Amino acid sequence: MGLRDDLSSEVKEIFRAPWSTTKKIVVPDPADIGLGNDAGHFSSATILYADLDGSTAMVDSRNWYFSAEVYKTFLHCSAKIIKSEGGVITAYDGDRIMAVFVGDTKNTSAVRSGLQINYAVSQIINPALAAQYPNANFSVKHVVGIDTSEIHAARIGVRGNNDLVWVGRAPNYAAKLTSLPDYALWITDTVYDSMNNSVRVAQGGANIWEQRLWIAMNNLTVYRTNGWLSF
Repeated sequence: MGLRDDLSSEVKEIFRAPWSTTKKIVVPDPADIGLGNDAGHFSSATILYADLDGSTAMVDSRNWYFSAEVYKTFLHCSAKIIKSEGGVITAYDGDRIMAVFVGDTKNTSAVRSGLQINYAVSQIINPALAAQYPNANFSVKHVVGIDTSEIHAARIGVRGNNDLVWVGRAPNYAAKLTSLPDYALWITDTVYDSMNNSVRVAQGGANIWEQRLWIAMNNLTVYRTNGWLSF
């Protein structure tokens, strides 16, 4: 059987075979889900995407090692923060990181991660970059997007080379939020309404979030901030 026949048969089987879903309360490893039409089901999970802003212009205009150091420092800090808040990192994709949060405090934990990533970029990465490259005239910029929804996880790829794909509103909206301009952290109203006041207001009691309408997504209410949370 040639490659065309092989792929044709497998594609037809994927479309034809019934799905089997298993309720999940912890983030699975790829091996925990079958390669067939099997899926893990979360009644609610929160997705965080953290994405470098302007990385294309950076790699076009800077030395490769400068860009590599920016990638490494941003993704290292983001990963450490996410893990410290109980998030599970599910993907690195070039200049971005994706994480899943589950449990009763998933929205607060995800937003706290986003605020702490803002702090790390502003107060750790950029000062260190400026000290190492005083003439670079460059600041790291980023955007974090967070949404929460019902989610299914399915295993994709081929035997020996596979991963999980996350299917639902939250993975798509969280990724799209990172394309919105000017602010470092964007969240949906579903996340905002479910998170604790500890990540909603500053020490003086003022709300750090600004409400906006996401025109491109049917005027969905979203919130944005450039605030940070120290650690």
